[in-house]
Amino acid sequence: MKVTVDQDKCASSGNCVMQAPAIFDQRDEDGVVVLLNANPPSEQENNARRAAVSCPALAISIEE
Repeated sequence: MKVTVDQDKCASSGNCVMQAPAIFDQRDEDGVVVLLNANPPSEQENNARRAAVSCPALAISIEE
């Protein structure tokens, strides 16, 4: 699995961090998503998928 984010699309909702804190964080100054792990381990893959689905701006992409 490969995770990518588009920071220009990010709405700073924080849903990704709530779903997958080991994969995503937010910048302190504006809350925009920060990708911590583009290739999460298998035990984190479902969390990454939930984060992508819960992103209101569709700023997270998953490649299998």
